[in-house]
Amino acid sequence: AVVSSSPASLDSRFRALICEEGLLSQLGWAASRAQCWVLVFPPQVLVYELLLGKGFRGAGGRWKPLLSRHQARLKAELARLKVRQGVSRNEDLLEVGSRPSPVSQVPRFVRVNTLKTCCGDAIDYFKRQGFSYQGQASSLEDLRALKGKHFLLDPLLPELLVFPAQTDLHEHPLYLAGHLILQDKASCLPATLLAPPPGSHVIDACAAPGNKTSHLAALLKNQGKIFAFDLDAKRLASMATLLARAGVSCCDLAEVDFLTVSPTDQRYDRVQYILLDPSCSGSGMLSRPLEEQGSGTPSQERLRALAGFQQRALCHALSFPSLRRLVYSTCSLCQEENEDVVRDALQQNPGFRLAPVLPSWPHRGLSTFPGAEHCLRASPETTLTGGFFIAVFERAEVPSSASQAEALAPELAPGPAPKRKRRRKADVQAAGAAAEAACGK
Repeated sequence: AVVSSSPASLDSRFRALICEEGLLSQLGWAASRAQCWVLVFPPQVLVYELLLGKGFRGAGGRWKPLLSRHQARLKAELARLKVRQGVSRNEDLLEVGSRPSPVSQVPRFVRVNTLKTCCGDAIDYFKRQGFSYQGQASSLEDLRALKGKHFLLDPLLPELLVFPAQTDLHEHPLYLAGHLILQDKASCLPATLLAPPPGSHVIDACAAPGNKTSHLAALLKNQGKIFAFDLDAKRLASMATLLARAGVSCCDLAEVDFLTVSPTDQRYDRVQYILLDPSCSGSGMLSRPLEEQGSGTPSQERLRALAGFQQRALCHALSFPSLRRLVYSTCSLCQEENEDVVRDALQQNPGFRLAPVLPSWPHRGLSTFPGAEHCLRASPETTLTGGFFIAVFERAEVPSSASQAEALAPELAPGPAPKRKRRRKADVQAAGAAAEAACGK
């Protein structure tokens, strides 16, 4: 029941527990030796808290007296277990197949919503809450080393804060007020690489749930127009709430199948940028249960169906007459949905080419066709992010502008420390106070 709950509804200790299942099975054996005869969730959580966590802290209900009574025996059994296994640390009890996976080590990425605040003011707010700002990271190793209440500025994306894995910010006042967006780094890349300048007209072809749409609006500074399409009415309703909270005012939402949108419709005459993140297998998603993450690929039948839809959507998007630049992305690890779709689209649309983006990005596309190295892949193992794929198309006869070139390789010219726009600081403080009051904090 805990695993299936939404992230916002889970206590942070319960979420952390999910990553410790192998060790808990060992503790279950130890507790059974101590005659705690009903060791199933949630008593298993309480055993974890008793031996490895921070104690009950007022929780525990009817199980607390039983476990407290056997506390000494449980700790003794845990010590004996470590002696038998020849280990000194609790984490070394984890079986090889149950050790914390790379997924559980992915940091918590937080995008600062520049429609409502700036990076410097968000950093100041966290510092006042007792967090320790460590400056801008210089490598992935800096991100891996994050612990406790330390946080960093991402080395690549200038408005992305990075916290240790398992940091819970779902109830943070700035998140509740729309000043922060909890968004994986890989998911921030599509809008960043599309790089529409303010005043542009943009299509977000498969828009829900809306994090990328809100990112586009921030890049546009709410100047211009975003046409956002999705077929799922329920997801669109949730997206409307998300966009309102984020302060987005330049977006038209439509419950429409993108494949039915006419490229010759006069409403889209000025559309030069399209973000296409179509339905996919989701095989790279971090939100999947850990035992399913990377455990296999979808059936060939499902992959064929998904790839067929993705290719139709991509070719349809490339047919918009004023289009200059398009980003195709998926949260899939499967070649059929990624390189194969891109290869076929390029063959059918010779007027477009792949833009050579982020040359220092460590994980490139699979070498299945000439130019595939211009595609980007992401994974917990190689980039400390969710599994992702990105390809940037540009019209062959249109050179990239200077601003777009900078967006392609921001790591080549790292900017100074984030500037603080003091005119917004009062807004940040007011939003934090309002959200805290709404939460009864």
